[in-house]
Amino acid sequence: MSKDLPSTLYPLPSTKIKAKRILLKTKKQVFGDMLGNNASLFHGEGFEFAELREYIYGDDIRKIDWKTTAKLGKPFVKVYREERELNVAVSTMLGGSTYFGTCCQKSEYIAQLVSMLGFSAVKNFDPFSHLIYADKLYHHSKPSKKMYAVTKEVERTLGFQPLGLHSDFRGWTDTTFHRFRKKSLMFLISDFVGEVDLRLLSKKHDVFAIIVRDRFEEDPQDLGYLRLVDTEGNGSYEGEIGHSTLTHYRAALKANDQALYRQFRQNGIRYAKLFTDEDPAVHLLKRMR
Repeated sequence: MSKDLPSTLYPLPSTKIKAKRILLKTKKQVFGDMLGNNASLFHGEGFEFAELREYIYGDDIRKIDWKTTAKLGKPFVKVYREERELNVAVSTMLGGSTYFGTCCQKSEYIAQLVSMLGFSAVKNFDPFSHLIYADKLYHHSKPSKKMYAVTKEVERTLGFQPLGLHSDFRGWTDTTFHRFRKKSLMFLISDFVGEVDLRLLSKKHDVFAIIVRDRFEEDPQDLGYLRLVDTEGNGSYEGEIGHSTLTHYRAALKANDQALYRQFRQNGIRYAKLFTDEDPAVHLLKRMR
């Protein structure tokens, strides 16, 4: 990026300490017993489409092409050929809504995921690159196979100040599409609260969406009378947060997620929802198998 980087990207001293703790933990997990016995955290990826053929008993059902199956009346699977090198791209949406968390901030949890995915790529000798977006593009790193690059990206993520920044999902997906030109295994990390269209990205890349949420955010309890601040703007709300308000909130969030999951299934996008009180390495590995 240019020399006139916004202050949102400058890591503070406390950020470096926090980053060191995250890096030590995730590095131990990736190269140690937890993930070390796995040939790759990205097992089953890094393949390029070759052809379609009829389903044979024992084939991975995740490779079934449902559109072709529906047209021809019998199951067909996609056949892939292995690529020599897998490009691992991580695109993070760090809007103001990530400035929240009861166990840890969602933005800090996202930094843990960046660290884990970065080290996993380095371990497999695959190039790793990272993009940070909120209301606009703030950072895009060049592909690298060095551990130092992972360290820098974790520090940048932790040093980013999301408070007050609007989550522009349309700008995020458009920028990600144009910035990552080479076919990649792409991890999109966000809380995904809002209208997101990943159809174009899924045609170009092998997309895996990681939804980061806080449990209180999913199921808030009656809060009574209080004042709330909009983390994505300058607005605020003061009043009673009771049962009726929370019922409408939960219904809106459920509708948001149902539309999101429907889009994922229709476009062959794998996904996982992780909560801030969960170990990212353990729970993401379970969901990627």
